[in-house]
Amino acid sequence: MLLCICLVAALDEEALGTGDFVLGKTERIHSAVLNEDRVLNIYLPEGYSDTLAYPVIYLLDGSADEDFIHVAGLLQYYNFPWINRVPKSILVGIANTSRGRDFTTPTNDSLSKSWVPENGGAYAFIEFIEKELQPFIQKKYKGSGQRTIIGQSLGGLLATEILMSRPGLFDKYIIISPSLWWDKGSLSQRISSSKVTARGIEVYLGVGKEGAIDAGHTTMEEEAALLAKYLKNNNEPQITVHFDFMPDEDHATAGHQAIMNAFKLLYPKNP
Repeated sequence: MLLCICLVAALDEEALGTGDFVLGKTERIHSAVLNEDRVLNIYLPEGYSDTLAYPVIYLLDGSADEDFIHVAGLLQYYNFPWINRVPKSILVGIANTSRGRDFTTPTNDSLSKSWVPENGGAYAFIEFIEKELQPFIQKKYKGSGQRTIIGQSLGGLLATEILMSRPGLFDKYIIISPSLWWDKGSLSQRISSSKVTARGIEVYLGVGKEGAIDAGHTTMEEEAALLAKYLKNNNEPQITVHFDFMPDEDHATAGHQAIMNAFKLLYPKNP
């Protein structure tokens, strides 16, 4: 299904009070790696032309009933000519089929299994992103080569895993409230003594006042602060890290505010 975004047409229909309000388009691709079809929700910026190349933002939890609509709205807002904060970009929302499976690494931890019974597919999902999804988007939409990933909670865990295992897949990482408790904190333990192997990467790490997964764990805000510390201490000058603690937000509300803050930090306003 091909739905072109045309601002003039949309305004005409809005004035008449008729027609559909078109936000973007939907693609379906078959993944040989995952052995299933995957749905992509695509937002194209105003004035999009297939003769130009645009940065691409990949959004985990990108279903229409998850984060796609409000992130597309933030991009539109920051693209207004009188704001012009974020470069006109293509947004690719990756709709979920099995969120827990795709965003987690294998584990033998009983607590992790109790929270996410179907788990352990992260490495296959990363292969899907690298070998199938990114080439598909690059060929069909001619991305500029600048790539950002946004992930929250288990999506933040996956984005952090990509940063450590396949850092060159993205230039900018927007990691929100990552579930670092997964597998007894094994990812944090790796990061504490590891280095990112690619240079020129920028990381935004945002978290609210979110508490702990249970009484035996440190809070998510403490875990996120430690992650930022490890990344800064082990990787300068390879990467730039922005840590953003939002005490007025919780796990449910941190996402939208964090993405707003991330866009401002990753694309600072020219003086």
